[in-house]
Amino acid sequence: MPGTVLLLAASPVGKGRLVDAASVLPVLAAVEPSVLSGADTANVVELADPLEPQAVLTRLRAAATAPGPLTVFVAGQLQLDRKQHLPHLALARTTPATVRYTGFPWAWVREELRLRAPGTTTLLLDLHTDAETWQWLRARPLDSGRTNAVYGRIAPPPARRVVAVPSYMKAVATILRSGWRPPVEQLHQQAVERLGAEGYADVLLASPGFVGAATVPGGSAPRPPSALKGPRPQTPDGLSNPGRSLNSPGRPQDADPHGAITAAVQAGRHPDADALAAEHEQAAVRAHGRGSEEALHWTEVRADLAMLAGDPVRSCQAWLAVAGARLAAGQAAGAVAVEAAVDRAHHQWGQIHDPAAARELGLALAELRGLVPGRRKGALDHVRRQLGQLESQPLTS
Repeated sequence: MPGTVLLLAASPVGKGRLVDAASVLPVLAAVEPSVLSGADTANVVELADPLEPQAVLTRLRAAATAPGPLTVFVAGQLQLDRKQHLPHLALARTTPATVRYTGFPWAWVREELRLRAPGTTTLLLDLHTDAETWQWLRARPLDSGRTNAVYGRIAPPPARRVVAVPSYMKAVATILRSGWRPPVEQLHQQAVERLGAEGYADVLLASPGFVGAATVPGGSAPRPPSALKGPRPQTPDGLSNPGRSLNSPGRPQDADPHGAITAAVQAGRHPDADALAAEHEQAAVRAHGRGSEEALHWTEVRADLAMLAGDPVRSCQAWLAVAGARLAAGQAAGAVAVEAAVDRAHHQWGQIHDPAAARELGLALAELRGLVPGRRKGALDHVRRQLGQLESQPLTS
């Protein structure tokens, strides 16, 4: 039975573009359809920077109803709509103010694929986020359906005035161009390894299916329209705001500082955002202790804020502090939160251009990497090689 492949690359036109998603399509299109799908033959549908949510819905719905295995490749960026704070895939015309009308609600991916037979659907994702969406994802998984195999990465916001590239998806395409498709778990792992230190800050997606789906607080997720005629699709009103952080459930919206912090970041007021997060960090330390989850949450927020402000030294220091505190509290070196902290410290360390600061923090990172090697091969060796190169550089840049 032939398979079906949907190649979807989408990102806004103009200054709102975080990633050049469509740049991966020529590489994917050069792969044999049977290799893309893992079936003997396959039909391939390509969507490059689509303009309308309905156009995406039409193609996804047709792919979902096709018999045989379905593989969906998605490269692009996620943004939250301002009214309900739900994730959307940004399309060519999407702006922060129009996400709800011009973006493609991610819940529709789950909804369109939910009736497919278990084990027949695979999603490979390379998604970038803005600051608000990155914080939202700290508290929630990206729900892509209980019975779908989902692999890929979600990357944090790129540096200011930088348009990222879908490096994970390009690595997948490069591997597949060899003419052989390994099992999807191996394909994912090989692609992650090719990212190297670039991918240490990412959230990795590796779900073989049958995993619990996240629920939306206060109501049900938006459902796609049953017909393609009529007004542009939009999500229903009336949901309580789910855009709160993991450590602030149940608090009234006006008491949740995360919205104010995000607004400050979006306005470019990075010192104000960090100052507000620092106040809550100190309050959590006084109330719960330095190594408490409440305090560490705010240290992690400050680490992300430093990254968004383009200060990798401060971000690296914060992630190293989080990792050290978690280990000191008795958490295992293989715990997800510990590995994530060390991985993100490693990523930020790679962005430091001052040799003296890089040497100092690199020694601390190497010591941590000895305890927490992480799940990607060669991480400790990478730190040691970079430290060796730094030894030959002058102390001032």
